[in-house]
Amino acid sequence: MIQSFNLEGKVALVTGGTHGLGMAIATGLAKAGAQIVINDVFEDKLANAVEEYKSNGIEVKPYTFDVTKEEQVKAAIASIELEVGGIDILVNNAGIIKRTPALEMNVADFRQVIDIDLIGPFIMSKYVAQGMVKRGSGKIINMCSMMSELGRNSVSAYASAKGGLKMLTRNLATEWAKYNIQVNGIGPGYFATSQTEPIRVDGHPFNEFIINRTPAGKWGDPSDLAGAAVFLSSQASDFVNGQVIYVDGGILATIGKPHGEE
Repeated sequence: MIQSFNLEGKVALVTGGTHGLGMAIATGLAKAGAQIVINDVFEDKLANAVEEYKSNGIEVKPYTFDVTKEEQVKAAIASIELEVGGIDILVNNAGIIKRTPALEMNVADFRQVIDIDLIGPFIMSKYVAQGMVKRGSGKIINMCSMMSELGRNSVSAYASAKGGLKMLTRNLATEWAKYNIQVNGIGPGYFATSQTEPIRVDGHPFNEFIINRTPAGKWGDPSDLAGAAVFLSSQASDFVNGQVIYVDGGILATIGKPHGEE
C-alpha cells in the first residue's frame, strides 16, 4: 500500500515554489521521489530558492514566467516538457493577498488578486492538462484557503478568488475525470512561516486568536502540508476528485471556545 504513495519518475511543477508553503510542498513531493520544477517571476528569488533546496539535498529545475500571462505559460510548459519531461503533477500555489477594506480597495488591486489567485490557476491548468490528456493521467492541486469557505475583514479580493478556485477545482474535476485527471485542492490553515513570524509572538492579539481558535492549539508547521500534497499527487488518490482537503488543525470543524474556556 505504501508503494501507492511513491512519486518516483514523476515530474511535479509547483508554481511559486520559491518559499513558504510552496517550498514545503515541493520538498515533500521531492522526498516522495518526484522531480521538482518551480517557477517565479523574479530570477533572484529562483536562484536563492535553488540554493536552499540544494542545501537540503534536493535538485529543482527553475523557470521564470508569469502565471497570468498566457503566452509565457504556453512557452514555459513547452520548454519544461521538452527539457524535463511531461508534467505529471501541477500544484497551483502562486498567489498574493492584499489586506484592504472593501470600501477602500481600488479595482486595479482587486483585479490583480483575482488574476494571480484565480485566473493564473486556470491558465496553468488549461495548458498543463493538454499534455496530461495525451498521456491519459495527471494530478492537479489548487491551493485553496479557509477563505474558500469563510469571510474575514479586509480580504474581499482574496476570498473571492479562493472561493472561485474551490469551484474551479470542482468544475475541472468534472470535465477532466474522463481523461484520468484528478483535480483537488488543499486549504491551509494558519502556518508558522516567515510571513507570519512578526505576529507569532506572545501577547499579539492575532497570535492569541489563532491559538484559541485552533483546536490543535498551535500554528501549523509548513511540513504538515506535505502529507496531503503527496496523497493528492499519488496513485493513492486516484478515486479522489473535486475535493478540498483543509489542513487547518481543526479550525473549520469548530465554532470555537467561549472566552476563558480551557
